[in-house]
Amino acid sequence: MADKVTPFVVNDRRKFTTEGELRPESERPHDEEQSEASKAAVTATPEPPASESAPEPEPEATEQELPKLTEEQAERSKAAYEATAERLDTAIRAANPGMEQLPPVNFDRLVQSIYMTAIMQLGGGTPEGEQARVDILGARQSIDMLGVLQEKSKGNLTEAESRMLENALFEVRMAFLEITQALARQASRQPESPLPPPPGGGPRIVR
Repeated sequence: MADKVTPFVVNDRRKFTTEGELRPESERPHDEEQSEASKAAVTATPEPPASESAPEPEPEATEQELPKLTEEQAERSKAAYEATAERLDTAIRAANPGMEQLPPVNFDRLVQSIYMTAIMQLGGGTPEGEQARVDILGARQSIDMLGVLQEKSKGNLTEAESRMLENALFEVRMAFLEITQALARQASRQPESPLPPPPGGGPRIVR
């Protein structure tokens, strides 16, 4: 049995006939052909699947809110703390007869505690003959604590408490400025290390 012959079609893409005349199907402008080709290319471009699309921005993480305590919880923790502290004071006084009881903590003692911490961090209280140890960053934090205390307690202090806090802040801030300026002067006076002598001997040059 003879093989079946598959017919084929020949397309004549010549723009001109054998007589030199322009063929009718070639009369469309070249720009129009390019425009249609571009449209076909755009239409044929497949859309990306949903999984490949740009990811949606994740929501910003919000700060975790602290749990709100009930009034009963706050009172119970306060009562338990005070009872434990009282038992501790009783045991300490029993072990140390004649020991005075510590005064209660109030606003004045709070300010004095932070004030003394800042002074110690600035080198205050150093025994005579010993080199002062300065914690300039710690002192700055202590001074800033007093500043926050002043800001948050504004309008709730007596005149004496307000005056005491203002004086404490003034003194530690001035001490901070004095120490930082002294450290800057000391750093500027540090002599540079001498250069090694040149080969073959010769005078040592100090920069």
